[in-house]
Amino acid sequence: MPTTSTREAVRDLLDTLGRTYADEAGIQLRNTPQPLYQLLVLSCLLSARIRSQTAVAASRALSDAGLRDAQRMADATWQQRVDALGEGGYRRYDERTSTQLGVGAQLLLKNYGGDLRRLRAAAGGDITTLRSLLREVPGLGPVGVDIFLREVQGIWPELAPYLDAKALQGAHKRGLPDEPKALARLAGDTDPARFAAAMVRAALERKKQGGGAKKRGGAGESR
Repeated sequence: MPTTSTREAVRDLLDTLGRTYADEAGIQLRNTPQPLYQLLVLSCLLSARIRSQTAVAASRALSDAGLRDAQRMADATWQQRVDALGEGGYRRYDERTSTQLGVGAQLLLKNYGGDLRRLRAAAGGDITTLRSLLREVPGLGPVGVDIFLREVQGIWPELAPYLDAKALQGAHKRGLPDEPKALARLAGDTDPARFAAAMVRAALERKKQGGGAKKRGGAGESR
């Protein structure tokens, strides 16, 4: 049974670090094509070795440019995608990422009509198959797949609890169980995506140079 101190540690984590990347990017996640696609794009951006704040800003910039679904992403010119990424500060990988976003959008339109719910159905409830199908999206590496599955588990409940190696690392760092089933018991009725996000941000925390204060996770997960 969880102890009082353990419950307090979990509540503290949720209060201070329990924010998903989707929430940070202004994506109101629902089981509908547009927000699911926006989460996929955000996960692709977070796959690169770049600061998470930059990836989130680029996601917002793409959304502000109207590129919120696969059809609009595919219809945009390569330069329009580059410009939107640059507006979000995503300049180191903007040209390659623009190409990947265009190819990925066309792939999703061809295979799933731009609707990731169809990709989910094609996986038939098997997480290994789902991961494999997601990896077909250009630019979505293993880190990005983990991010997408962590964040979507609240609306795709067959995935929960999805606690990848980074989440378990954060749990261990905070003195919590680093075993998925034990952690899931601690989560209780908490949104599983928010719970996983808190663990991940705990893993990404680092101490400021020259001082003891902790700096809230700013580096990307692939670092």
